[in-house]
Amino acid sequence: MKFTDGYWLLREGVTAAHPVEVLDVTASPGALEIHAPTQPIRHRGDLLKGPVVTISAHAPMPNVIGLTITHFQGEQPRGPRFEVRRDDLPGPGGRAPEGGTAQVEYDDEYATLTSGTLSVRVARTGPWHVDFLAHGRVLTSSGPKGMGIMRDAGGAHYLREQLGLGIGTSVYGLGERFGPLVKNGQVVDMWNADGGTATEQAYKNAPFYLTNAGYGVFVDHPGKVSFEVGSEAVSRVQFSVESQQLTYYVIHGPTPKDILRTYTALTGRPALPPAWSFGLWLSTSFTTSYDEATVTSFIDGMRERELPLSVFHFDCFWMREFNWCDFRWDPRVFPDPEGMLARLKAKGLHICVWINPYIAQRSPLFAEGKALGHLLRKRDGSVWQWDLWQPGMALVDFTSPAARDWYASKLEALLAQGVDCFKTDFGERIPVDVAYADGSDPERMHNYYTYLYNRTVFEVLRKHRGEDEAVVFARSATAGSQRFPVHWGGDCEATYESMAESLRGGLSLGLSGFGFWSHDIGGFEGTPTPALFKRWIAFGLLSSHSRLHGSSSYRVPWLFDEEAVDVLRLFTRLKMRLMPYLYEAARTARAEGVPMMRAMVLEFPDDPGCAHLERQYMLGPDLLVAPVFNDEGDVSYYVPEGTWTHFLSGHTVTGPRWVRERHGFSSVPLLVRPGTVIPVGAVDARPDYPYADGVTLRAYGLERGAQVSVPVGDVTFTVVREGDTLRASSSDPSAPWALACGERIARAPAGTGFLSLELKSA
Repeated sequence: MKFTDGYWLLREGVTAAHPVEVLDVTASPGALEIHAPTQPIRHRGDLLKGPVVTISAHAPMPNVIGLTITHFQGEQPRGPRFEVRRDDLPGPGGRAPEGGTAQVEYDDEYATLTSGTLSVRVARTGPWHVDFLAHGRVLTSSGPKGMGIMRDAGGAHYLREQLGLGIGTSVYGLGERFGPLVKNGQVVDMWNADGGTATEQAYKNAPFYLTNAGYGVFVDHPGKVSFEVGSEAVSRVQFSVESQQLTYYVIHGPTPKDILRTYTALTGRPALPPAWSFGLWLSTSFTTSYDEATVTSFIDGMRERELPLSVFHFDCFWMREFNWCDFRWDPRVFPDPEGMLARLKAKGLHICVWINPYIAQRSPLFAEGKALGHLLRKRDGSVWQWDLWQPGMALVDFTSPAARDWYASKLEALLAQGVDCFKTDFGERIPVDVAYADGSDPERMHNYYTYLYNRTVFEVLRKHRGEDEAVVFARSATAGSQRFPVHWGGDCEATYESMAESLRGGLSLGLSGFGFWSHDIGGFEGTPTPALFKRWIAFGLLSSHSRLHGSSSYRVPWLFDEEAVDVLRLFTRLKMRLMPYLYEAARTARAEGVPMMRAMVLEFPDDPGCAHLERQYMLGPDLLVAPVFNDEGDVSYYVPEGTWTHFLSGHTVTGPRWVRERHGFSSVPLLVRPGTVIPVGAVDARPDYPYADGVTLRAYGLERGAQVSVPVGDVTFTVVREGDTLRASSSDPSAPWALACGERIARAPAGTGFLSLELKSA
């Protein structure tokens, strides 16, 4: 949201009041409170008028400093609030936390609060100025006319902050956004919308950005936050909320990975999805016609063609039309759901079904939910309804514990039938002219609704399937929603342009703290050409999660051409064999908040060539993927420093430089980082198997004498290169590895860049 008309003027009807100096400072253990008048205090007469801004600084955890800006303190506290870790809160009995989380010092010149390596320093003399520093270096600052109390022409009250944007600093994140990966120059509003992947709208808004300058910023407001990223003041990032209070946190890295680690420690780390979820998912598609015979023909067709399949998904029409949701199988199409699910699960499949948080008027649950008070109401007490998506549909009020339990009970019945997981669709178009059961503010609930919705579903799965078996396929999200994976990119078109915008969205989401992400292979809207479908397959199977899904057409590969079958087989089996490596990357996402699919800047923050790259990515720490976005197979990509090896061919390329190549449908640039060991599994038919049994350790660009630790499942191997020999030892001396150490291996064919050692269980 813009308030100014160029450098000198405000927009018509806008008024502004900015802190101009520090009146006084109050220090308490681990906190500072500052009163800053918005006009110079020259004499006592200037003390008779306002506004005065109150600024409070605290440190919820090391390397994080929160700043709360307040105008009127009399505003009623309004929920919901993000669930944020606070190490600085009093413990049992009101005791201060042991050792504290921050140190406070002040003199006549500055007031400073320090948390770990990060400090906030407020100038007590001269013009208003706030610096955030690490190791004595200024990361970003709020200067004169940055922080402000703003009113628009209609009288709406906003708090605004502007933080300096240094030369060469790039901004990333702010949720899943499908435009340019670097957000500089963009206007970004945090307001969840069902807008597809081709617009500036987003299903997943997170008011958090990170930079390549050593810091990130999280705005602790679940409602609408308007960001101007170098777009109103070109050397500043501006954010504003319509409120009397605004809290934001500055997070020090110094690296982008460190920033994500700290941010996800603050807002929550993702759960670890079950291993089976990393296999191939196949869907009925959306508006297509299907019954058990159709489904069985797809599944049997996959098996006959030796295409590994892990999950089958039933989309919306497993329920009767105009009844979404009633959580009942349409008896006209699926007369024996329990028997059908048992037959499908006997084929080794997991089952997913589509749900959303809405209750259509025709659904029997509408009358039930209305009578029990579980549906979201208007301010006059009547149920909020509209006709968009489902005639007369209402929304479940997830602020009510009773409504959450009621909704969960419907899912429990499906789990008892044999369903394993849920596609938690929708949750974006949440009205604001409503009254929530717990009194939550509707504006703040608009984005936060999806958090309560997906948490409710995820907790049901945890309760009945276990901590290690819970997984959803979610479309909407906000900050903290990363706790409930997996998320997918939403409604994309069957075009190369949409394939590229989907990748941008996934990388942006990963830079917003989300560890796992997927997309509709081939595109959702429309039917892909055979060439596009085959190109998207490679991208899809080299993503954290992989799903074949469309809108009005099926996605089984033989409907495109026979080569599509071969391509799907190749890349699905490749992913299965990469599972020892991929699952370790997934465990890292769970433990550290670093995503599986990583923008190049995340792995190479010191390489300026990586700052803007958005058509390639790192899959885990050591595999570079550059999807092909055209029929012909022409692709250009950037290789960072070192000698990298094509995983599929063994040929090498030395960076830093740009590379141009042409690839057939059975190939894609998939390069291994120099100095790494990739564990390759012995199983290519399923994603969940004993990864260490029969694993092949492939060493790429390993220097003579180098030693690398390679986690594989519950075993860690230590690999040492001695000349052209690899030696491996196990962390478990009792493990039955027949070739655990001392094996001499031959160099791969001339022109290739790896050595390998195969370990087989005795």
